[in-house]
Amino acid sequence: MSMVQDVQGAWKGVCRKMQRWLVSESMRSSDAGLRIRCKIIRNLVRGESPTRIANILAVSRSHVYETAHDFLARGVEGLFDRRADNGEPKVHEAYIATVLEAVAGSPQQHGYQRPTWTQELLILVAQQRTGVKISVSTMSRLLAELKIRRGRPKPTVACPWSKQAKTRRLNQIRRLEENLPTDEVLLYLDEVDIHLNPKIGDDYMLRGQQKTVLTPGKNEKRYLAGALNARTGRLAWVEGERKTSALFIALVDHLVGKAYARAKTIHLVLDNFRIHSSRAVEAARQRWGERVQFHFLPPYCPDHNRIERLWKDLHDNVTRNHTCQEMLDLMQNVNDYLEPRRRTGKHSYTQAL
Repeated sequence: MSMVQDVQGAWKGVCRKMQRWLVSESMRSSDAGLRIRCKIIRNLVRGESPTRIANILAVSRSHVYETAHDFLARGVEGLFDRRADNGEPKVHEAYIATVLEAVAGSPQQHGYQRPTWTQELLILVAQQRTGVKISVSTMSRLLAELKIRRGRPKPTVACPWSKQAKTRRLNQIRRLEENLPTDEVLLYLDEVDIHLNPKIGDDYMLRGQQKTVLTPGKNEKRYLAGALNARTGRLAWVEGERKTSALFIALVDHLVGKAYARAKTIHLVLDNFRIHSSRAVEAARQRWGERVQFHFLPPYCPDHNRIERLWKDLHDNVTRNHTCQEMLDLMQNVNDYLEPRRRTGKHSYTQAL
């Protein structure tokens, strides 16, 4: 008698109530493994071959045979995962907390010379802290469950100001924004470099495929100076061939004379880059008068300049992995992406014309 016939015969010995339960669990169980095992038995009862069942459910033929043998040997109970009877799991809450704490820091904080984590080193440190040793495959599954990923750290420079002075300045800017009169505007200002040689970034690829990016070889640069409205998210910008005080002055002139010509006062939140405080800028401030107010961020605090996120969006959507061979084409793409930000203050995916 074939295995399929054996399973069909065993199925007849199962009470109707249990048969209905198995059918229900094959569709609704929160345990994915149990759902698959129930579906295997249902298909065997219908007369499907192990090979066809394996193809339908995307499992191995050996898994189909193992499930059938467990059902024949122990009935419906054979469909349950018996690993629950193995005792307390090694990966308990204290172990998970240890892994989370370790990953948040560096191996050097645990006395090792290596500055980055490997799964083997995580296992070693966790074993020293908890007395529990697990396999690399178990650690791999644990990291996936905890949504811990490998990524590239962001380089930063420490602010030379004291924590109190830094907090005081940031709070001043925050209070200004919260209490801003309707006839005044607060703008976050910064510059961004546009390179003809593209920045290389991650992309989805087929298995076994590595996409290529054709570069012009000889690099060219353009620069944008932009101002992001804290209230509306709208952007105003100017373009230049050099990142100098002239570019910054051109932006402020654009804000004063056109973009915010009706604003009583224009508050500019900006970093300490030297082009923002040169002699040329000080001379220009004489003609801008009290209508333009500068509010400098603490040094090395780019995360507090909101326009930095917009520049990241620009790189992600235009300059990273771009295929333009001419700067004119690249700058057209840049302006096409930024134009909706000027009108609506919102990101949108730009379609190629």
